[in-house]
Amino acid sequence: MKTRFWIIFLALMLILTGGIASAQDGEEDDNALRGDPRAIAPDFPLDGIDWLNVDAPLTLDDLAGKIVILDFWTYGCINCIHMIPILQQLEEAYPEELVIIGVHSAKFENEGNTENIREIVQRYDVHHPVINDSQYRVWSLYGANAWPTFAVINPIGRVLAVQAGEIPFEPFDNLVGAMVEYFDGTGELDRTPLEFSLEGAGDPNTLLRYPGKVMADVDGNRLFIADSNHHRIVVADLTTYEVLYTIGTGQRGFADGDYDSGRFNKPQGMALRDGVLYVADTENHAIRAVDLATQSVTTIAGTGERGGFQPYIPNTPPLEVDLRSPWDVEFGEDNLLYIAMAGTHQIWRMDIAINDLLPYVGNGREALINRELATSELAQPSGLYYVDGWLYFADSESSTIRVADIADDSVITVSGVTENSLFDFGDVDGAPGTSRLQHPLGVTGDGEDVYITDTYNSRIKLIDGGDITTTLTGTGENAYSDGDFASAQFNEPGGLDYAELSDGRRVLFVADTNNHVIRLVDLDAETVSTINFPNPEVLQIEDAVTLIGGAQDDSRRSVTLDEQVLSAGDGELVLTLTLPEGYKINDIAESFIALTGDDTVTIDDANTRTRITENEVTIPITLGDGAGTLTGEVTIYFCEDENATLCFIDEFTVDVPITVSDGGDSVITIERELIPPIIESGGIG
Repeated sequence: MKTRFWIIFLALMLILTGGIASAQDGEEDDNALRGDPRAIAPDFPLDGIDWLNVDAPLTLDDLAGKIVILDFWTYGCINCIHMIPILQQLEEAYPEELVIIGVHSAKFENEGNTENIREIVQRYDVHHPVINDSQYRVWSLYGANAWPTFAVINPIGRVLAVQAGEIPFEPFDNLVGAMVEYFDGTGELDRTPLEFSLEGAGDPNTLLRYPGKVMADVDGNRLFIADSNHHRIVVADLTTYEVLYTIGTGQRGFADGDYDSGRFNKPQGMALRDGVLYVADTENHAIRAVDLATQSVTTIAGTGERGGFQPYIPNTPPLEVDLRSPWDVEFGEDNLLYIAMAGTHQIWRMDIAINDLLPYVGNGREALINRELATSELAQPSGLYYVDGWLYFADSESSTIRVADIADDSVITVSGVTENSLFDFGDVDGAPGTSRLQHPLGVTGDGEDVYITDTYNSRIKLIDGGDITTTLTGTGENAYSDGDFASAQFNEPGGLDYAELSDGRRVLFVADTNNHVIRLVDLDAETVSTINFPNPEVLQIEDAVTLIGGAQDDSRRSVTLDEQVLSAGDGELVLTLTLPEGYKINDIAESFIALTGDDTVTIDDANTRTRITENEVTIPITLGDGAGTLTGEVTIYFCEDENATLCFIDEFTVDVPITVSDGGDSVITIERELIPPIIESGGIG
């Protein structure tokens, strides 16, 4: 068995890398870990590193007896995203023998934020522990030097190999299977199940789930939304936002059929031509065509399998081509459909009239090099906008907006860095070369000006006719608030589309991805608002708890009580909730009140965050001398009694000014009436 194990292992590594460097005895260089089965695996640092999907940090002692694979990744990297389903396959194949640890070593500043990683872990259904390694501490210990990189640790805590790049399932399966057989024979394999605490588990669903792209059809008075993590397309009235219908079952899959049987896998960009909606079905690696008249979904390009980096074979029928993460589609001249093929760092072109598909812009190498269309080098193009022979594309990994000039057979940069660098990013307005973006995903325009989602900066920006980039709206914080351009906030917005509405308003529709909503940017009034659906029940996923939010009146988001005159000593805060008839506090999602005091009012550490399970909650406080303010942040999930899968969220802050004086009261009472948004405003967002 031992001989078979090493033959398989060495054959695998020789196939993948052409050979692996081994450490010499006594060497202490971290890079010496690469491929040395004698090297003791370095343990994870004990402090300064956040863990996700677990209740507490893990150590390698906790994982003794398990095969461990460390996945060094960063969430803006398409190659890393490609590996997630492969790792899921491994976890399903070896549920008791294998533990995967995601080591998230951020490329972009925004990617190093734990809360952003928490969102991405949920967006991509990552069900194993993940470390926020933003300081590259674990990365350095294992000598990683690229995204993705994998380190394999055997059950006795030795590093078997460190390998960069995308690795297919079969070699991984062969290696892990051989390790299972060998260490079963030695008695050193531990099959005791490990339990993890997944991020977001038990949280109510939302009407939309990480929407990626949005498209306005002014002529047809329709709004198309790629409800990406619900694996469907939502179609709403462009004037009233009433949901007209949904396309797809809402379950992940790859199936043609009618609206109720067709299936998608994280769809993104859309384009409309002659009554047919073309969809970039990203994780099915396919282009789908939705006939809006016959209400049918068909596949027109792609096999459903992710393609490799092999050269395209001319004249191959589109349905026989393995595509690689198509992220957006856009019509240009005549019947030419352009495809942002993020996974091959190219833009492809499909003539839908003659069913011809081929790579068109980019040679497949990942870089920021502008030359002729075919020889330029792109970096994960993810958004497209065509006007007058110019194809704008959001080149996300180079943090630029670039243009393919079709007639001139050339590529130029119109926003962001102009030198060949994939690590020069930021948040700076100005001309090309001076301006800086951070992983933009969306681009649209009105025929003159160009608008972009500067995704990792959580801003919407404008590129004017002189190629000067300026911030339009968004504070730059990953948050959520409507309001004027100066105060509005977004959270990693993905796609956007420009429209001039029938009432003359010039607007942008924005897929505010991590906020799970569609935002309306009014370019004339300079305001941002959230779209509300008046018939939310149409969007409810069967047997899922659906959370409805975003329509709450701004006046209810922030509450200030009258001054409270209280006595020094022990006191208490009482939060009293009034629910509408037929509603209850959700018993799965965590409703809570978080309190912050000052020198006048203090709260024990155990009471700074209190879970809300009943209509009334009492929290002890201690009052000193003087005057101060008690601040609370409250989040409440409440659902219908009979239809417990339809839930609402009420979020607000409360400020309580306090003066401590003899003869004062000892109780602060906060009363809150919970109002479903459909009652409150006539609409749902």
